[in-house]
Formats: sequence, C-alpha cells, structure tokens
Amino acid sequence: MHDDRTLVEARLRRVLDERIRPAVYPESVPLRVAVWHAPGEPVPVAEGLAAEPEPVEAGARWGAPWGTSWFRVTGTVPEAWAGRTVEALLDLGFDENMPGFQCEGLVYRPDGTPVKGLNPRNQWVRIGAPVEGGEEVRLHIEAASNPVILDYHPFVPTRLGDRETAGDQPQYTLTRMDLAVFDESVWRLVLDLEVLGELMAELPVDSARRYDILRAVERALDAVDLQDVNGTADRARERLTGVLSAPAVPSAHRISAVGHAHIDSAWLWPLRETVRKVARTTANMTALIEDEPEFVFAMSQAQQWAWVKEHRPEVWARVKKAVAEGRFVPAGGMWVESDTNMPGSEAMARQFVHGKRFFLDEFGIENEEAWLPDTFGFAAGLPQIIKAAGSRWLLTQKISWSRTNAFPHHTFWWEGIDGTRIFTHFPPVDTYNCSMKGGEIAHAARNFKDKGRARHSLAPTGWGDGGGGTTREMVAKAARLRDLEGSATVVWETPRAFFEQAEAEYREPPVWVGELYLELHRATLTSQAKTKQGNRRSEHLLREAELWAATAAVRTGYPYPYEELDRIWKTVLLHQFHDILPGSSIAWVHREARETYERIARELNGVIAAAQRALAGEGDQDLVFNAAPHSRDGVPAGGAAACRPPRGTSLAARADGGHVLDNGLLRVRIDARGLIVSAYDIAADRETVAPGRAAGLLQLHQDFPNMWDAWDVDEFYRNTVTDLTDADEVRAGADGMSVRTVRSFGGSRVTQVLSLPPGERRLVIDTEVDWHETEKFLKLAFPLDLHAERYASETQFGHVFRPTHTNTSWEAAKFEACNHRFVHLAEPGWGVAVVNDSTYGHDVTRAVRTEGDRGTTTTLRVSLLRAPRFPDPETDQGVHRFRHALVPGASIADAVREGWRINLPERRLTGAREVTPLVTVDHDAVVVTAVKLADDGSGDVVVRFHEAHGGRARATLTAGFEVADVTVTDLLERPGGDTEPPVRDGGRITVRLRPFELVTLRLRRA
Repeated sequence: MHDDRTLVEARLRRVLDERIRPAVYPESVPLRVAVWHAPGEPVPVAEGLAAEPEPVEAGARWGAPWGTSWFRVTGTVPEAWAGRTVEALLDLGFDENMPGFQCEGLVYRPDGTPVKGLNPRNQWVRIGAPVEGGEEVRLHIEAASNPVILDYHPFVPTRLGDRETAGDQPQYTLTRMDLAVFDESVWRLVLDLEVLGELMAELPVDSARRYDILRAVERALDAVDLQDVNGTADRARERLTGVLSAPAVPSAHRISAVGHAHIDSAWLWPLRETVRKVARTTANMTALIEDEPEFVFAMSQAQQWAWVKEHRPEVWARVKKAVAEGRFVPAGGMWVESDTNMPGSEAMARQFVHGKRFFLDEFGIENEEAWLPDTFGFAAGLPQIIKAAGSRWLLTQKISWSRTNAFPHHTFWWEGIDGTRIFTHFPPVDTYNCSMKGGEIAHAARNFKDKGRARHSLAPTGWGDGGGGTTREMVAKAARLRDLEGSATVVWETPRAFFEQAEAEYREPPVWVGELYLELHRATLTSQAKTKQGNRRSEHLLREAELWAATAAVRTGYPYPYEELDRIWKTVLLHQFHDILPGSSIAWVHREARETYERIARELNGVIAAAQRALAGEGDQDLVFNAAPHSRDGVPAGGAAACRPPRGTSLAARADGGHVLDNGLLRVRIDARGLIVSAYDIAADRETVAPGRAAGLLQLHQDFPNMWDAWDVDEFYRNTVTDLTDADEVRAGADGMSVRTVRSFGGSRVTQVLSLPPGERRLVIDTEVDWHETEKFLKLAFPLDLHAERYASETQFGHVFRPTHTNTSWEAAKFEACNHRFVHLAEPGWGVAVVNDSTYGHDVTRAVRTEGDRGTTTTLRVSLLRAPRFPDPETDQGVHRFRHALVPGASIADAVREGWRINLPERRLTGAREVTPLVTVDHDAVVVTAVKLADDGSGDVVVRFHEAHGGRARATLTAGFEVADVTVTDLLERPGGDTEPPVRDGGRITVRLRPFELVTLRLRRA
C-alpha cells in the first residue's frame, strides 16, 4: 500500500485550523462596549460597577501599565438563536501564547456576583444553554492591564516592572466583544481530532494503532462538508467512535490528573495583583467544577486562600461549597510555596504551622503532602520538618530543570540529615502546567524512570500565574484519554488519592540522601541583598520577640502579643515565597519588601523593648540581654545579667604600612593594602591564611548568564576575575581594636573594617558597599591553609556536608551553594568557620600548592552582591552593609555558636534586676530555636530544640517555672512525634536525641 501518512496528517492540520475550529462559533453579533479607567490602584468592586463608562469600539487601545479598566458589555440575544447555546466572546487583546503573563479580567454580573475569569485561553462566558431568544445581556469586566515583562525576546531590561517607572502608554488593543452561537458538536469534533492527532504523532510510525487512527481520521475528514461543518460534525464524529473506544492495554502508564493553577504569589507582578489573579482563577475553577462532575482541582498556599476569603467573599462562598464536596482541594499545607534553601529553621517550620492550621481551622482538612512544584531546590533539613508537621509526602517538579545531571528517579524516598524519609514524587510529565496534549502524556509515560516497579504518576493540569487554571478543553481531552489504546490512562484524582496509590504500589522505592540541589538558578542565593537581609533580620527579631514576651508573660503577667506575632509571622512567611526571597521578582515587589521589613523591624523592636522593660524593671543596673541559645560573657542563654568585661585587644602599626591586631587568642596581620595576610591561632600554633595569599579579599567577576538573569550564574563567570587590592585609605580605627580600609572600583566604593573583639577568637569583618555596577558579581574570599575534602554548611536544624572536589559532574554542578549562618571547614583536630549575618551564597574550591610546603589551599568565597538587569534593571544599586567573622580553630560547635552570636547581638538595658532564663539546656549541642507561649492561648510554654553538632546527645532541659506536665508535640503543638519519651523530675526534663533530631515540648504550667 502506498504511504500517504504525511498527506493525511497535513490535511488534518489545515482542516482543523481553517474550517473546523472556526465553526465552533458559526454566528455572532457585536456587543456594545463602554469603559471606565480607574485612577491609581484597583478600586472596590462596587465602585467599579457604579462608575460611568465611556463608549469604546473594538480596535481601541486601552490599559496603561498596571492599570485597571472596567468594561461594561451589553447586548440582546437574537430571537433567531432560540434553542441554541450562546456565549459571550470577550477578547481584551489576548495573546494565546501568554496565559498568565499579560492582561486578565474578572467578569461580574450587575449585582456584583463574580462569574469567571478571562484569560488568553479562556475568553468565553456562557449566556444560556439553550437560550429563549431576546435575553438582555449585561456584564462587567474588571480588566487588569498588567504589562508583558517576559516577552518573546526574554530577559530584556525593562522599566515596566514598577508602576513608578512604567509610564502610561496603553498596552493592549480591544479585539472582540461578541455574542456568539456555540456549536457543541463541532467543539467535540475538534477535541476528538486533536486527541487522536496528538496521539497518532506519538506512536511509532510502523505501529498498527497509528494507521488505525490515520484511517479513521481520514474517514472523518471525508465526512465533513467544508461548506457545512456544523451540519456534518456529528457524522464525522461517528467515523471516530471505533478508535476512540479502543481500550488501553493493561500495562499502560497511569496518570492522576490534578486540576492546578500554579500561581506565583509575586513575580512579574506585585502582591496586590496576585490577590486578583487568585480571585479570577478560583472563580474559573469553581465554575468548571459545577460543569464537570469528574473534575478535581487542587490549590496550594494558604495565603492565597486567605486572600480569597478576605477580598472576594462571594468567590469564597463558592470555594467553601466545592471544598465540602471534595472537588476543590487544599494542597501542600504551607503558608506559601516558599524557597526552602534560605528560610531559617523556625521559619521553615512555621510555613507548615500556619499553612496546615489555616486548612484545619477553615475546613477541618489535614494536609499530608508538601506541594512545591516550582521551588529552586530543596534543603536537606526539610524531610524532618515535613514529618514533624504531621505530613508524609512531597511533590516537586523543578528538578527537571537541572542542566547538568538528570535526576535518576521519579518516585523515591527522600532522606534528610537526621535520617527521616519522605515519600517523594517528581512528575515525569516535566511541567506543572500540563494541558493534556498528547505529547505531554506520551512524554510522561516514556520519561517515567521507575518502569517495571511502578507505573503511576501525577500531572498538575492547568494554566498558572493567572492563566485561568484548567480549561474545559483539558477536561474534555482527559475524558477521551481515560482508557484509550496507545495512550497512558488519565483519571482526575486528588493529590492524596495519588500518593496513597503510589505508595501502595511502590513498596520499596529507591532512596536519595541529602539535598535536592537544583542545577540552575544558583544566583537566587545572592540577588536582591536587602530582601535577603530583611528576611534574616526578621527571623531573628521574631525569635527575640517570642522569647522575651514569653519570659515576661510567665514572670510578670506581661500580655503576650499573640495576634501581633501571628500577623508578623505570616508577613515574613509570605516574603519567603520562591520568587521574593530569591530575588527574582520585579522592582515593585522588592521595593515593597524593603518597606515591609523596615516596618516589621520597628514593630518587633517595640515588642522586645516592652518585654525586656517588664522583665528588668526600672533601675540603674547595667544589664545585657542574651537571646542566643548559648551563654556568652557570663550572660546565660535566654537571660539577662551584668556582663564581665573581657581582656583588651592591642593594635600596632608595622613599618611596611600594615597593622597587627592581637587579643591573646588571635594575632592578625593586615598588610598595607588592608588585606588579611595572617590570622594566627596562638593556642593551636596554627596559621589560618594560605601561604602567599590574602583573606578578606574582594573579587569582582563579569556576570552575564545565558538566560534568567536574576536567577542564574553560569560557571563561566569564573573565567575572568579582578582582585580589588588597590586601597584609597588604610588606617587604624579610633577604637584601637580595628583597621579601616576604603577602596574604589568602577562606580562603586567599599569601606571595610576589620576588628578583633577582646577575649574572642574571631575576626569581625564589616563591609559597606556603595554598589553601582552592572552585570557584575562581588565575592569575599578566604583562602585557607586547610586540607579538607568536604565542608559543612548550616541548613535547617543542622548542617549538610558538601565535597570540595569535583570528581563527578554532580559535584562540579554545585559550584554555588547555600549556607545559613556558617560555613565550616576542617582537618582532624582543627578547623575554620566563617559566619555571617545575612548572606547565603558561597563557593568552595581547593588547589594543591606546587611550591613550598606543597600543602592544600581551600578557598571559601562568600557571595555579596550581583547586578542583573532583568527583571529589575536597578537590582541592588545603592548602599549595603554585611557582617562576617573569620573564626580560626573553630569546631562545629564553635561555628554553631558564633553563627547565632553574629545574628543575635546582645541588647543593653538599665534595670532593677537580672533575668534568669525561662528554660535552660545543659548540653552545648542541643540548640533551642524557639521559646514561646502555645498558639492556642492556654499559657503553656512551647520549647523547640534540636541536636546541632551531628551526634547523639543526652540533655536536661530545666524550666524556670513550675511544670505540671510535659508533652512531646508536632510542630502544630499537638501531641505526637517519634522522639524517645522524656523523663521529667519536677522542672527538669531529660531527653535523648539522635543526630540533628528536632523536638518540640509543650510544658503545662502548674
């Protein structure tokens, strides 16, 4: 037989495009349109509906960047259309290739009832099915003219990312505002042909099934009268019945489709616009649920649910109804889909506390899955946090974006630093915006790496980011793929249903140990430094506020600020969203973030000051309050006392223009360039700085990645480097314990102060940068005289080890990594820590010296600043201040302690009395991360702690108040957890901890 396959396939494409799809709406009449442009920010719905609009025609330009326009469309259904299905087609000027990245609308009835969202792939509003004819139509559209930031030529610098710089030129052209007859038979024929055509393209060219479909399609096209598509559509569909009803083979891959609309809580739009994106999407999805009885939609991020409740009560009522029916499913159990690399231990825990509690309080639903499809890699401390929150599963998608190594599993156990394992799924469909195309479904089946042991995966289905979620076309395609020969099978299911089936099917999945490192987007650890500093400072201020407020409440009756702390925590958690904290949002987002962090700092400092005053009373005794989890200078952890003055530090000038700092523990030599050429540990008789090298060295790189400017740093950035060694000024500090250096480069200026505190084995490095560079990367280098094959970086509730070598591509890919408060490098018996107050990104390299002692130089470099131009062309311009400390002779214990110390400086106050801690722990490895009152208002004291050194610990926690009972709880302060039961003797509670084990105790006061 002659091969005419390509001929038929080409025929299918043209007939669909030019004849059948246009026939879905065979008749139309224009609607009358009027518009009112809201001044400034969006107005309440009632105001938009009441405004008097001006007439406008299709083809008119509208929509200044970030503006809101209220369109009123009116018309009459023709009498001749009686008995037919009629829809309004409302095209605001959409580009169908950009769902979620341009203008959007929410349709209302005249009484203010929301109908559904308008999006590039969802432009219709049902008027009647059937209509009687003669109906008056009146609809209102709240249209957002969000500018296109990520265009066809992506990553081009733009001023559109902030209303203050975006201008007022109209962005869009009003395209079509019609009433139209909707021919459901033709619409179904379109979907039949699309499903079969897409499936056919994925089948082997020599397979019988492909030719069965080809011949059926040919017969169907023969049955279509191209001059009367509407009259012949049913006849054509009959020719396809046989191939559409052929069942899938028993071994077919099974896909659980979950309706989804991944909505970034801020990204290329500000937070206020996300509130409206969520409202449009939830209106769409509740409407689709009413129309499609098998459809199930899942939405994560409790913050987004809270926005609907607060801002769109009419939509919220529909959401609650759908939740009660089990069709609209809360997913993830987190406040937002946060970054997981940079949030601190307590913040990561509170993401689950506040997220899960919202769904429990509102719906009585316990989420057991963490849902993080788009997060940029996963810290190794996360599994035990998920488990401690009462959850057991994790879904992610982003690892498919890795550029160097293909992740070897799709369903697996993920094991964290403490040995906790979480059942994890990584959908092989490789997208969290699945649209049910045949290519996506076939890719999921082919790509699934666990074949032969499992055959079940999940597909998050729908347009995200304001694209409107799942469409009726996706639902219709899924119905055809439910049991279709040649395809994977597709069923709408909840995330819980998928995970229960997958776990039952795959009893012994493979294990992945340690972090899930994304081999992409590494620069998110550095971009937008002030956002990151605001987050770090807010986390530690919250710790202080809870600690001192709880202590004051127990000791003095001080009113614990439950509501204030709850509100501030939620604000901090929101800003940990995976495009805010990573620095990958538009300028507007980061401008508002800086303002928010400043407000939070004022509020929390007020709480702290009031609680400390309640504790100290009025008096003239000089007191030092220590919020860190370790005692220092005679002040206990979590207490206040008079501080013992340490021994002094000497500063001597050298003949060569350099200086020497000496405090009896460290002797630091600073050369005439203001660089550290020696940091000598006197007790250990050991030099820290590698021979012939200088530490505290600022290095500048060209930084222009191939794409994703704010997100990426590509390895070739290392090919060129400028050492900033020239100094404008090097002189002794006025305090007699420091050296001040000023340098200029490009358009920027750096002031660096090196100081050696009395009685401390740490050299403090304060760096102020007035940064005015473009597409540059600034690093702070510490070349160390250490032979280390691995090093430790702090992560949530512990630390993770990474190799210093690049034996394999997996190790080489980690050329930029995350740490929290410390990085620690060591040989047996001696190590060095570098601690910081606000930076996260770093790199570690090693080289063997070929001359002299032939030792090893291991270089740690801290990432300070970048200057990408997309999506914020002014990223990080201005003044920044960083504090680091070099700690020679440091053990892991020293690194932990100094990391806390630099982030929680002591507070000084005059008062009448010292303050004994509310709780104390007798083991240095057991670090208390939270002391607070229970969230339920009972007055119980909640203490959270973990083993921080990576070993086992037996510790006694002593309460500074009478304890009636102690309970081990989960993160939500409910009884639970698998910790060995503590032994209580009055207020003394003894616990045994595994390495890095996290424990929460609830102490009921007598």
